[in-house]
Amino acid sequence: MEVDGIEIIGLMAACLTTAAFVPQVYKTWRTRDVQGISLTMYLAFFIGVLLWFIYGWYIDSLSILLANGITAILVLVQLILRIRYRIKR
Repeated sequence: MEVDGIEIIGLMAACLTTAAFVPQVYKTWRTRDVQGISLTMYLAFFIGVLLWFIYGWYIDSLSILLANGITAILVLVQLILRIRYRIKR
């Protein structure tokens, strides 16, 4: 896997877009407030991110693999929190 100038732009974009999910996951974990979180949206997003990850694997793109691999983990955590905290209420 070669990292060229364009891939560096992709890596920077991956860092920013993936990091954007961290505050939401942290806030949900801290407050346990899941009222405004759409289960349907996050399920669709999770599937989309997994498909992007597979695509990145096939085209051998480090930025797509990293962004979508980490985002998939964050979205999965958010889904688990959404389901877990919704049941406890």
